[in-house]
Amino acid sequence: MAKITIDVTTCTGCGLCSSLCPEVFEIDDKNIAKVKGDSCQGQDINDVASQCPVEAIKVE
Repeated sequence: MAKITIDVTTCTGCGLCSSLCPEVFEIDDKNIAKVKGDSCQGQDINDVASQCPVEAIKVE
């Protein structure tokens, strides 16, 4: 199981991660991405992380 973290000081809340993988990411009321799961159907979580425009998502 991958450990997914988001650097909240870097995240801009663009919503790309939550649109690509809503099972894992959501945008909270402060407009920051939040991790809510650990697996994404139909998407490789590392690919989703690499698409973050500010590189706020880390997968270990």
